[in-house]
Amino acid sequence: MRIYDIIHKKKNAVELTEAEIRFVVDGVTRNTIPDYQISALLMAICLKGMTAAETTALTLAMAHSGDTLDLSSLPGIKVDKHSTGGVGDKTTLVVAPIVAAMGVTVAKMSGRSLGHTGGTVDKLEGIPGFNAGLTMEEFFATVRRSGICLSGQSMSLAPADKRIYALRDATATIESVPLIAASIMSKKIAAGADRILLDVKTGNGSFMKTVGEAKELARKMVTIGEGAGRKTAAFITDMSNPLGFAVGNILEIKEAVAVLRNEGPEDLRYVCLKLAAHMLHLAEKGTVEHCKTLAEEAIVSGKALEKFAEVVAAQGGDRAYIDDPDRFPTAKIVREIKAPQSGYIQAMDTEGIGITALLLGAGREKTDDKIDYTAGLVLHAKTADYLEAGQPLATLYTSDARKADAAKERFLECFAFSDTPVEKPPLIYCEITGPAAVGESKY
Repeated sequence: MRIYDIIHKKKNAVELTEAEIRFVVDGVTRNTIPDYQISALLMAICLKGMTAAETTALTLAMAHSGDTLDLSSLPGIKVDKHSTGGVGDKTTLVVAPIVAAMGVTVAKMSGRSLGHTGGTVDKLEGIPGFNAGLTMEEFFATVRRSGICLSGQSMSLAPADKRIYALRDATATIESVPLIAASIMSKKIAAGADRILLDVKTGNGSFMKTVGEAKELARKMVTIGEGAGRKTAAFITDMSNPLGFAVGNILEIKEAVAVLRNEGPEDLRYVCLKLAAHMLHLAEKGTVEHCKTLAEEAIVSGKALEKFAEVVAAQGGDRAYIDDPDRFPTAKIVREIKAPQSGYIQAMDTEGIGITALLLGAGREKTDDKIDYTAGLVLHAKTADYLEAGQPLATLYTSDARKADAAKERFLECFAFSDTPVEKPPLIYCEITGPAAVGESKY
């Protein structure tokens, strides 16, 4: 078997066999296939696509290219959640404690930020002492003790995906739906959960710019998950606005804690309760409506907040910052941005807002960039809100005055105003379910 022949087949839109795909993934893992040939194959896939069978074969081959977690020794049904990434997306910080507080095991591995989207691990590392780099022994011990763990991704899980992802990033093949689906689901399957809930973002702040693209990706991932024996469902959620008002690591931790205190932004609370209810439903805790009641109870009773503080402490973090978020440091430079004109906010460039936070120091453009955990921004209005000229539009936080100047200029480019009222976009478009991903429930 030769990689040349496999590239030639895919270039001509011929379906690859499972054996050929395993040969490629093995060569990627063992470093026996050079980057230029892998890159050629990725471009052929990007241009010619993959069948459902090819995508599933690629996913499973990458999932088994390294270690896989066996969670069978942990109690009950294990449920995992994945978001395709967005701006202000701190749902894991709220949803995971809710679900764990209701007695479902959540053994979660999360990623870091890169580009305009934030990473859950970076947010958590804004808590003094928090350790996301757990060994497998520490990971399992934390889950057994607290019923939840929020760890960084193990380098030993799906190593083939790491090399392929790096090459996709360098060869303009990131947008390939089969490659995105295989990348996400290989890590989810390797992580060992029994059930998987996917939060697929759509809008200008996400990788999937249209609802149609998001549905295509969701259906592929649900089909892969079900084919791998994991009951899987997906929500299509909006990312034409940041979720919540805070964008930036410590700022988002504080906003997540506010929701767990039964406060915080209504949009963030709404999406988190929907996701938590469906995770509980996947874990067979009852009907979706009953599980929504359980999720609300976890917040109102304070159990979810206590569970979050518990896992923070279990992973070395100072829970005093969860009990009293005012203890968190504030950025040295705080600047209020005012509305440049009167009118309704017609649209927001959400990706641009994420880039603004990046410019302020809240994210990283390269994997070795340092993060300013205090940096970011807090919005005071979103799409469809009316503002008079001069009213507060947002507050920027940073430690560098030069960054504040550059970020302000970029931020003001992110808004379009209208003289007439504007309709708010829906927060959730639909749910994708079923072994063949054919079930679709609209919201």
